Amino acid sequence: GLKKWVEVGNSGVFRPEMLLPMGLPENVSVIAWGLSLERPTMIKYGINNIRELVGHRVNLQMVYDSPMCRLDV
Repeated sequence: GLKKWVEVGNSGVFRPEMLLPMGLPENVSVIAWGLSLERPTMIKYGINNIRELVGHRVNLQMVYDSPMCRLDV
């Protein structure tokens, strides 16, 4: 529906300074990958800024009102 390509899978390499607090030596390389479900969710709900979906700026009323969220279980 967007008429353009959208990345839904992502990957990358952790920077060494991010690994040092975890106790890993500097010469270790770590890769990561995931589905990135945030992007399709942003498209579905018309969210333009990912910080509105995750983090301290989340609109909790949207979470409470969403039929996808079951808080009464």
